[in-house]
Amino acid sequence: MQERLGRAVDGIGRNRTQIRIWLGMVVLTLFALVLVGGATRLTESGLSITEWKPIHGVIPPLSAAEWQEEFELYKRIPQYEQLNSDMTVEGFKTIFWWEWAHRLLARSIGIIFAVPLAFFWLRGQIEPRLKLPLVGLLALGGFQGFIGWWMVSSGLAGRTDVSQYRLATHLVIACVIFMSCIWIARGLSPHSDDPPPTDRSRKMAAIIACMALFQIYLGALVAGLDAGLTYNTWPLMDGSLVPGDLFVQQPFWLNLFENPKTVQFVHRIGAYVLFAFVLMHMIASLRRAPETTHARRSVLLFVLVTIQAVIGIMTLLLQVPVGWGVAHQGGALIVLGFAVAHWRAFLGEYPRKTEVTV
Repeated sequence: MQERLGRAVDGIGRNRTQIRIWLGMVVLTLFALVLVGGATRLTESGLSITEWKPIHGVIPPLSAAEWQEEFELYKRIPQYEQLNSDMTVEGFKTIFWWEWAHRLLARSIGIIFAVPLAFFWLRGQIEPRLKLPLVGLLALGGFQGFIGWWMVSSGLAGRTDVSQYRLATHLVIACVIFMSCIWIARGLSPHSDDPPPTDRSRKMAAIIACMALFQIYLGALVAGLDAGLTYNTWPLMDGSLVPGDLFVQQPFWLNLFENPKTVQFVHRIGAYVLFAFVLMHMIASLRRAPETTHARRSVLLFVLVTIQAVIGIMTLLLQVPVGWGVAHQGGALIVLGFAVAHWRAFLGEYPRKTEVTV
């Protein structure tokens, strides 16, 4: 009996290891996808492909005639007419490849997620508690493809870029999928037996993870409005810690989404608040239980947030060059992922339920 129970537990452990490796690959691909998406936005390449071809779109133009055909489609939209009317086919190819790479990665993530999911499912390696969440993530990934086109379509008529609302929605859904994969993978990992440093440690970790996601949402609004290209000073903004004209639009709440000055200011405040919460969390953990794994993770989280803050400041001061902008977006994902893993660690590993008959 004990021997059979031991084999069953070992089998669960092997299954969990394989599933963690799979989810880790998904997370890395998502990370690359978001970075390429950020570069696509910063190079203003997102509107270069004006048609949604989920299957045929995998194949790029292969001849001069096909390139000219794609270019002619691009010429019909306001971005070309108002901003890039002097662009040549060669210049068009540069922005086309960024968007094509982004869409190819998006398609790839579907295969990387769906095929192993089916394989593990058919082999009975997925625990019952995980089946619905994983299927839900697959469905959310499919919906994300529609959201991506919905975002692009907002820039094909009447404006020269995509809607900041749709851009923020697209990025947040990607982050939710990213977070969920990390959450599930962390729950399948061994945990230490260290108790939380304080009674509020777990709640604080949850708040920090949610704040990190909200800060990414604010950053998407900044990107969508090109708000990072203005007020490129720090710590002052427009010569003041709290600049004027933050609520000049009516109704006042519209400024939070459509006034570049207000949106950038709120993003700055969000960064300060997140930094303060992470600092307080680290201090409380080190005071109460400095030797625990939870406390050590709180220190690493503070280091990551500090590095991200420095990258953010440099990105602003340099007026958002592509390299720094992509680094800032990547840093945000790293902070988010670690914050989610840190929060999940307080809940412990999923119980290993076994069924062994005598």
